[in-house]
Amino acid sequence: MAEKRSIFEEVDANKADAPQTRATGVIDAKARGARGAIRVWLMVLFALVVLMIAVGGLTRLTDSGLSITEWRPVTGALPPMSDAAWEAELEKYRAIPEYQLQNRGMSLAEFKVIYWWEWGHRQLGRIIGLVWAAGFFFFLATRRIPLGWTPRLLGLGALGGLQGAIGWWMVSSGLTGTMLDVASYRLATHLGLAFVILGLIAAYVFQLGRTERDLMQARRAHEPRLKGHATGLMHFAFLQILLGALVAGIDAGRNYTDWPLMAGGLLPPGPLALEPVWRNFFENDGLVQFMHRIAGYLLFAFGIVTWFRSRRSSYTRTRRAFDLVLGMLVLQMLLGIVTVMYSAPLQLAILHQFGAVLLWVLIIRGRHLAQFPLSQSVRDA
Repeated sequence: MAEKRSIFEEVDANKADAPQTRATGVIDAKARGARGAIRVWLMVLFALVVLMIAVGGLTRLTDSGLSITEWRPVTGALPPMSDAAWEAELEKYRAIPEYQLQNRGMSLAEFKVIYWWEWGHRQLGRIIGLVWAAGFFFFLATRRIPLGWTPRLLGLGALGGLQGAIGWWMVSSGLTGTMLDVASYRLATHLGLAFVILGLIAAYVFQLGRTERDLMQARRAHEPRLKGHATGLMHFAFLQILLGALVAGIDAGRNYTDWPLMAGGLLPPGPLALEPVWRNFFENDGLVQFMHRIAGYLLFAFGIVTWFRSRRSSYTRTRRAFDLVLGMLVLQMLLGIVTVMYSAPLQLAILHQFGAVLLWVLIIRGRHLAQFPLSQSVRDA
């Protein structure tokens, strides 16, 4: 018969002092510095992609994108090194429609200006690829990639490679026929993928800034309706970014400089003048700018709805995140209006593009906080 024990019996000291095993999240089980180091690496990539978007925008605005008529991912890293090489590059450029119809008689000195813009754009793409490869294979070789993150980080590299191929697909559309610029829908695809890559990097940086245990606990308090609104706002903003690329692709932002009307009317003249009709949605400068304007108004309205939804959040930092989203929406809309009214000068156009980047990241941050709220004290609440 088992010996009876007193209810006042003290707990065995040996058992009390025994080390307790603590279950950890799968990511936390990796090297302690892995998350922080990978996060820094991703932030470097983020900065490079933002710079890439800016240089790409300047390349487009300076009509430099067709100055290099070949795609040489490796050997193209070296620019022309002699006068004969420069003359050979200029001769290739003379064979394309942009030179024959728009820049006939361009001097070698003028050609070098646009060449260096496009070469710099492509060179920056190579640098981004090298930074990704160096970081990824280092973390892979040292086994510092958190469990479950290898496919995500590898996916970034795959998207970067795809982006290079799409870039050439875009450029090739302006090398034949009567095109003076690249096809606008290809430009939109190229810019859209850049924002997808940028958004993924931002989301990963936000996730790696917190431990896996913290994220798992925060997920229990997530706000699904606010997250749904933020997801919708993110998709809407992406659509507006694509429409902005169409505007840039055909220089539609430099026409119809009155606001809020267009050429004195609600609709621009001849919105469906091109045949077949579908071409108007990509090539008609009036209709493309009109779509960009209307989408901007609707995006702003939906942003206000999302902001009101965020007021119901019990988390101060989540509410503040959506305050920033709404503030950036107001600023970006004002920038868009001023850019159009001044016929899209270089400085305003680039500033407007930077505004899109900042708004995109702020929306992703707000969505992250709706899904993984940050804990707070009663006083903060």
